[in-house]
Amino acid sequence: MRRVVVTGIGLVTPLGCGVGINWERLTNAESGVSAIQSFDVSDLPSKIAGQVPLGSSAEGKFDVDEWVPAKDRRRMDSFIVFGLAAAKQAIADSEWSPKEEESLWRTGVLVGSGIGGLPEIARGSVLVENGNVRRLSPFFIPASLINMISGHVSIMYGFRGPNHSVVTACSTGAHAIGDAARIIMWDDADVMVAGGAEAAVCRTGIAGFSQARALSTHFNDTPEKASRPWDRDRDGFVISEGAGVVVLEELEHAKKRGAKIYAEIVGYGMSGDAHHITAPAPSGDGAIRCMRAAMNRAGLGPDDIDYINAHGTSTPAGDEIELASVKKTFGNAASSLSISSTKSAIGHLLGAAGAVEAIYAILAMNHGVVPPTLNLDNPADGCDLDFVAHESKERKVRAVLSNSFGFGGTNASLIFKPLA
Repeated sequence: MRRVVVTGIGLVTPLGCGVGINWERLTNAESGVSAIQSFDVSDLPSKIAGQVPLGSSAEGKFDVDEWVPAKDRRRMDSFIVFGLAAAKQAIADSEWSPKEEESLWRTGVLVGSGIGGLPEIARGSVLVENGNVRRLSPFFIPASLINMISGHVSIMYGFRGPNHSVVTACSTGAHAIGDAARIIMWDDADVMVAGGAEAAVCRTGIAGFSQARALSTHFNDTPEKASRPWDRDRDGFVISEGAGVVVLEELEHAKKRGAKIYAEIVGYGMSGDAHHITAPAPSGDGAIRCMRAAMNRAGLGPDDIDYINAHGTSTPAGDEIELASVKKTFGNAASSLSISSTKSAIGHLLGAAGAVEAIYAILAMNHGVVPPTLNLDNPADGCDLDFVAHESKERKVRAVLSNSFGFGGTNASLIFKPLA
C-alpha cells in the first residue's frame, strides 16, 4: 500500500486566519468564542458562537477580499468562502503548482461540510415564502451545495483528478482526510486537497441546535467560559464556523520534488454506533472500535500513542462516553496519555472540526507542545487523566490520534506520525 504524507495545511477558525496565528493563540490558551452581534439573538436560548474574526490580515483576522473577490462571493455561501481560503493556504504551503496535464489529472480535491449553505438556504426560503421568487439568485443552488468547495478548488487550479465530497455531520473533516488518503493509497491520485468547512452560525442554525437542546445556554454573559469539556458545569457545545484543509501526497511523489513533510497519516478507522440519531451509544462501542481500527491500520499499540485530540464537545453525555471509550481502548496506557479538547478554545466547527483538529494534532507533534483544555475548573467524576488543563505543555509526541464523532452515530479516528 502506498504511503501518504501531509505537505500543506490551511486554517480559518475563530482564533484567526492562518496556521501561525491559530497555533500562537491556541497554545497561549486564548478563546475564540464570543457574543453574537451580527444578527438578532434576543429570542434564542444560546447567544454565543465561535465566529471567524473579520478584519485586517496583518492582525491575523479574515479579510475576505484577499481570498475571494466580491463578484465571486455572490455565487457562494460563507462555508465555501472559508473552504476556499483554507484550501488556498494549504496549496500555497505545499508549493504544489503542477502545469503538466498528467500531474493535473493526478491531483484531486475532497472537501466536505456537515450542513453546507444553511444561511443561503434560510435567506432563499424567506424570499420564496414571501412571494419574491424573482429576487432569488440564480446561484442559489450552487451557492449552497456541499460539494462546491471541491468544485471551485478544482476549477481554480485545474485539478482534474478525483473531485469528491463527504457529508458525515461532525465527522466530515476527519472522514474527508481519511478517504482522500485512501484514494492516494489505491493509486487513484498522487495528490489530494482534503478537509472540511462550515458556516452554520446563523439564526436558523442556532435555533435548530437550541431546539435539540445541544447548545450551551448558561454562559451567554461569559462566552469564553462556555466550552468546557469534562467539566462538571458543562451544558452543551458552542457552535462555530471556519475551515481546515490539508494537502495529502504520496510519499515518493513528495520526496521527489523535495516537499516539506509535516507528518505521515498511518491510521484511519471508521465505525457506526447503530444506536441513535444524535446520542452516542452509552457503551462507547462505536468509538472503541473506531480507535482500534485506526491503531490496527497503523500497526501501533496503545503504548505508542502520546496525545489524543479528543472529540470533546462539552456535552454532558458525550464527554463521559468518549472518556470511558478511551480508557477501555488504551487500558493501562491511558495513564500515560495527554488528551485535550481544542473545542474548548474554538467551539465546535461541525463538519470542519475533524480537519481543524487533525491539523492541531499534527502541529502538536511537530512542535512538541500539547494544546490545553480550557475551562476545566471542576473535572467531572472519573476525569482523572492528563487533560492538559488551562495551559499547554511541552511533551515529545511520537504519534497522535484525533477523534471525530457525528450525528447518526458516524465515527472517524485518524493517526499521524512523524515521517520515519
